[in-house]
Amino acid sequence: MSRARTARFVLILGALSGFGPLSIDMYLPAFPAMAGELHAGQSQVQLTLTACTLGLALGQLVAGPLSDTLGRRRPLLTGLAVFTLTSLLCAVAPSAEALSALRLVQGLGGAAGIVISRAAVRDLYEGPELARFFSLLMLVNGAAPVLAPVIGGQLLSWVSWRGVFVTLGAIGLVLLVASALGLPETLAPQRRRPGSLTATLRTMWDLLRDRVFLGYALSLALAFAALFAYISGSSFVLQDVYGMSPQLFSLVFGGNAVAIIVFGQVNAWLVRFQSARRLLVAGLVTVLLGGLGVLVAAVTGIGLPVMLPALVVVSGGIGVVFPNATALALADHPETAGNASALLGVLQFLAGGFAAPLVGSGGAASALPMALVMASLATAAVLVFLVLARGRRITPGSARRPATDRQPAAG
Repeated sequence: MSRARTARFVLILGALSGFGPLSIDMYLPAFPAMAGELHAGQSQVQLTLTACTLGLALGQLVAGPLSDTLGRRRPLLTGLAVFTLTSLLCAVAPSAEALSALRLVQGLGGAAGIVISRAAVRDLYEGPELARFFSLLMLVNGAAPVLAPVIGGQLLSWVSWRGVFVTLGAIGLVLLVASALGLPETLAPQRRRPGSLTATLRTMWDLLRDRVFLGYALSLALAFAALFAYISGSSFVLQDVYGMSPQLFSLVFGGNAVAIIVFGQVNAWLVRFQSARRLLVAGLVTVLLGGLGVLVAAVTGIGLPVMLPALVVVSGGIGVVFPNATALALADHPETAGNASALLGVLQFLAGGFAAPLVGSGGAASALPMALVMASLATAAVLVFLVLARGRRITPGSARRPATDRQPAAG
């Protein structure tokens, strides 16, 4: 694969895998304003976040198996079209309840980009190259949480929160055109699998019975949920509790996303010399230390001087956990990459969706609910890894040659 072609794949697949942070982060600075305009409480506004997260999870269960049967392009383009349309409809939602319903459908469409981007990478790479390519995707995927809250915060200086969803619709349209013109089919017809419901359920059941796969998937999901607890609660904690403006909040939030990018690129270099499994352990421990730091800041009342660095540590740890856990989970399932990617994403977003209402139920008067949820989930991620994820690993140079000589099928 030429450098130009690789760069194009990184750009498009990275942007597609960024549908989660794009859909979630861009409107976070508008939460207080939305609650006022829609006459809704904090929990009702956070429910719109949970609805989108649920759609992102369930949509992967549909798009992933379909992509193993039909190829990657058709489910991807359909999902992008649904995302674009519902984003525009969200801009005219009359109530929090209507917005939650539309956000569910929006998430269902955006899920295709997330699950199929991972499966397409697995079609082309294996071994340490698989972990390295996922780290490269962090360059683009990591830019989504950097740009999303910054764009959202700045947009709020000119338009209401509804303009944020118009922007999301425009982004969906751009990615739809880019994918149609620049992303060929990566799954050749001879590698596709029967698409019956029975076959899909059997494959999912086999994956769930794979202890090591489940260990990697759950440790990733719980670490992501710790980050999601911060995502869902930070707008209220940093703005209402600590008095930040929406613009300053968006810059702080974007700074944490920079940590994801930086740590992801360090991981891309380290995976040449260390096993992905060892790096995953280091990432999980980093997330745990950051979560405990956030808890200390909330309990002792020290506040931002400790909390902000701890949040950077959590975000940086995710930049190491994501590429290694994803590569390790998909490594042994090349023929069912769509199904495996779907299950990986479902567990990730369901855990994240579970974290959001936990944070909201503690109220918005203190940082303690967010801190407790973050620290608990980070601890659970480490424990799950220690109990389940024993055995197979990717070591430097031990895997087969990367499958970069496999030409994507026409289409």
